[in-house]
Amino acid sequence: MISQILSYIKNTATAIPLPAIILTAILFILLIIQTIRLHAGNSKIRRDAIKRSRSVIGGQLAEQVAPFLPGFPCNPGDARFIGKPVDFIAFPGISEDDEVHEVLLIEVKTGKSNLSGREREVKRAVAEGRVRYVEYRVGE
Repeated sequence: MISQILSYIKNTATAIPLPAIILTAILFILLIIQTIRLHAGNSKIRRDAIKRSRSVIGGQLAEQVAPFLPGFPCNPGDARFIGKPVDFIAFPGISEDDEVHEVLLIEVKTGKSNLSGREREVKRAVAEGRVRYVEYRVGE
């Protein structure tokens, strides 16, 4: 079959030189290989994006239900969802005996997630005692 193709090419008046055919074939094969690599890379990127998206959604769901899960540091009625820069502020005791025992800033994490830079800054401010209560009166 190949010998017939080669003899046809040699016998035609406007024959394409054999090196040009070989070069074209090699370029075509390289193009196919590159296309396959790009597709595999894009597929890997898509899988990673989907995985991250699922993690974010799972984390958001965990934030909302966390007060009702075992081990939450206070009564769910004592916690108020904020979202940013921490997930909850809680006033343990306020829902039971109307007496605030302490104030908690609660950050909910799932899996292997770590505190963001801003969350670490809030944690450091609390640890260093840079926390105060401010009464703001409108119109004064």
